[in-house]
This record gives sequence, structure tokens and C-alpha cells, in this order.
Amino acid sequence: MTTRSWVPVPEHSDFPVQNLPYGIFSRAGEPPRAGVAIGEYVLDLSRLGADAGLPYAADFTAPTLNPFMARGREAWRAVRARLTELLTDGAHRAAVEPHLVPRAEVTLHLPFEVADYVDFYASEHHASNVGRVFRPTQPPLTPNWKHLPIGYHGRAGTVVVSGTPVVRPCGQRKAPDAEVPGFGPSVRLDIEAEVGFVVGTPSELGSPVSAADFADHVFGVVLVNDWSARDIQAWEYVPLGPFLGKSFATSVSPWVVPLEALEAARVAPPAQDPEPLPYLRTDEPWGLDLAIEVACNGEVVSRPPFRTMYWTAAQMLAHMTVNGASLRTGDFYASGTVSGPEPDQRGSFLELGWNGTEPVKLADGSTRAFLADGDTVTLRATAPGRDGVRIGFGEVSGTVEPARGAAGSAGQAEQQE
Repeated sequence: MTTRSWVPVPEHSDFPVQNLPYGIFSRAGEPPRAGVAIGEYVLDLSRLGADAGLPYAADFTAPTLNPFMARGREAWRAVRARLTELLTDGAHRAAVEPHLVPRAEVTLHLPFEVADYVDFYASEHHASNVGRVFRPTQPPLTPNWKHLPIGYHGRAGTVVVSGTPVVRPCGQRKAPDAEVPGFGPSVRLDIEAEVGFVVGTPSELGSPVSAADFADHVFGVVLVNDWSARDIQAWEYVPLGPFLGKSFATSVSPWVVPLEALEAARVAPPAQDPEPLPYLRTDEPWGLDLAIEVACNGEVVSRPPFRTMYWTAAQMLAHMTVNGASLRTGDFYASGTVSGPEPDQRGSFLELGWNGTEPVKLADGSTRAFLADGDTVTLRATAPGRDGVRIGFGEVSGTVEPARGAAGSAGQAEQQE
């Protein structure tokens, strides 16, 4: 029997009662506070509070989810169970209904205060495509790729919520036939369709977190667009890796889907050969069957499947801490670009347009090798939920604005060539 809420939920809504993602919202003249999405509404947890028997009610008056996330898995379970009861038992309707706010009336904010940000490179299909593009005479995967989840530390201060404009970055870039680098706006601005994992429970410095303890530490999941300036990245990344080509903006969705809501989406990951080292092994399958959709200016250009990711989120967490690095509440790590085996499943324009040699054709007749000023990219995703329903993540969207400053003005004509 399917669990139903007394709150009206439209068919195919991202937010049935089986989901209940957390976010931070505000209304005009009011401070940001915590809520959960249900149908076309946000349930204001700060107003619902202790009167409804909601555990840890004071946490939800904060402008971030961090205080609640820090409480750990048992607290997350207790609150979710109580919210499900309140929203499915009609006996609670009179007490709860006054605290439902139409989503159309709210502003959504970055849902958590980011402590550290790490980005991985966990899709074999993406890594292989990149290898074929940039190293056509060599094996597509580097020798270490199937032995460890490769990643780098990003910039926490430029993680932004969906809807925040993305200013085209400036930096050094060197054309293959140029003797010296130049400076100006990126002419190869790209997206990366990713999935992000938000840490709630911290860990002690010096104590690794095992893959088996993934669900004790990770609070929930968000969609991520890790914007990338491929020309800046290509010139700077040898020998220390991504820096300015990545650190200007990383967009995340405003709703954090609880890990518990994704139990029905769990699948076995692809077979891993060679067998990973012991610290990366776990009997708990943490592949996730998420269906992602990438749209440019409203037109779907790709549908990357997350279930094909070679390294799981649990393995990424274990690798991230195996050297004793501690976790903090609000730590956030992303999967890296999600790409599948088919051409229409590639999660970046670098792959979709094969580094500019096969530009993507849009319905209006225009083409895109990389992003133009004014382009809006929107990611959406759904997953199997409890009771056979599908749940969603909302969306993460960003619009490209021209580069700023004298260098930006001088480079606009070049960018359009």
C-alpha cells in the first residue's frame, strides 16, 4: 500500500511524502530558516516546532541546516519519522496545515554552510572520454585510475545555490599554436553534471572513516554543476591539478534529499577490476540509480545515468579520510562529471561536442561547442523512492554572465568568434 500525504501532491511531483528534502527558505521581510518540501509547499519547521512534537525543534530556526546535520543519524531518523507521521495522519492536519507555505512565495538559499569541498573524478566513461580527447595516442585511463577515486580540493567559498548567476571567469590560457599564454575571459566555458554528498556527522582527526560507515556520516544528496573553464584548466593543471579553471563557481540544488529517502535507489555499482584495496571494500552496495537530465536554454541535451559510476560515494568518503583527514559538519564532496556509455549520456560539453570538433546542435539552429554568454544550464534528477514512486531533487540552474572588468570587456568579441 502506497503511503499518501493529506497534503495535495501533483502527479510526477519531485516532492512526494516519500522524499521530504530539507532546505533553507525565506519570505519577504523574514529571516531564512529550515523547511521540507512537500508537493507545491514548504513546511516551515521553525514554526511547526515543539508544539507538534518535532524533535530538535530549535535547530530549524537557524539559517543553515548545519546544527541539525551535526546531530547524527539517529536524530535524522527521528525527525524524518515524525514528519512522515505529521504529513500522513489526518489527525495532525489542523496543527500542521497553517505552517505550509506555497513554494512559489519563497526564496531558497544555500542549504548548508560549506566547510570543505572536494571534487572527484569517479565516472569511467567520463575519464575515458577525456583521455581520448586529450591523449589520443595513449590509453584513455591513467594507470592509477582503477586503484583509487581521484579527486582534488575545491573552493568552499564559491559554492553557490541554484539561480546564482555565473560570471565568465578570466585567466591565463594558451592556444596550442601560441608561443606564450595570453589573458582574458575563458572561451571554453563548460558545465559538469554531478551529484554531491553533504556530511553531517564529523570525525576525529587521525581516524579514517570506513566505507561501511558512509550512512553514519552523510546526511543527504544534492545536484551539482561544477562549472569549468576548460582553456584555463588545460594550461594550469600540470603538474598540480585544477585551480582557477574550477574555483570560480560550483552550483548546488537548494534541496538536500535525505540519504534515507534513497534506500530504494540503491544498486550494485559496476564490477571493479582489479579488486580495490581493503579500505575501499564494503558489503554495502552504495551505487545509486539516479537519472539526470541536462538542459541548455530549456532544451535537454543529455541524460547521464549515475548508476554507471565506477566509484561509489562510500568509497569516495573512505578514500577522502584514509590519511586521517577529519570530517566536519558541512563538508561537501561531489562525484565528478557523470557520463554514461552513449553519446547522449555525456555530462559535459567537452564530451558532448568532443572538445569543439562536433558542436551540439540546438533546436533553434544554433550550435554550442562551449557555453555562450546568456546561456542557462539546468540540471534535474529523479530516483526510485519507497512505495514505487519516483522522487526528485528539484533543479540546479545557472545563467552565464559576461566577464567583468577591463579584461572582460576586451575579450567579449573574442569569446563570440
